[in-house]
Amino acid sequence: QVQLIESGGTLVQAGDSLRLSCTVSGGTFSGYDMGWFRQAPGKEREFVAAINWSGGITEYADSVKARFTNTRDRAKNTVYLQMSNLKPEDTAVYYCAARPRYTGYLHTYQYAYWGQGTPVTVSS
Repeated sequence: QVQLIESGGTLVQAGDSLRLSCTVSGGTFSGYDMGWFRQAPGKEREFVAAINWSGGITEYADSVKARFTNTRDRAKNTVYLQMSNLKPEDTAVYYCAARPRYTGYLHTYQYAYWGQGTPVTVSS
C-alpha cells in the first residue's frame, strides 16, 4: 500500500518562504510521477506543481510559477515544494499525490495516491 505523508505546513506572513515535504512509502518511489495540489476553503482542489519520476521535468500553475520550486530526493523517497514570496491567496491545504509514470499531471483523477494534506496559512 503506497502512503504519502506531507509535512511543513504552518502559518506564515506574506512574503515569507516555506518548504513542504512529502515522503512516500510502500512503493517504488522512482515508479511514480508526483504532483502538488491545493484546496482553499470553499474552492475546488487545484493543480500547483508536478515533477516526473526522474526529477528532470517540472510543471507549474501560472499562479505559482517563478515562486514555487518542486524537487525530489530519491535517496529519501521525498518530494519537496519550496514556496517563496508567499501571498494570502496561497492559503490552502496542500496535498501531494502520485501518478503512474508518463501520464498527464493537471487533473486530480490522473493521480492514484494522495496524502492527507498539510495546511498553509499566509497572513497579510
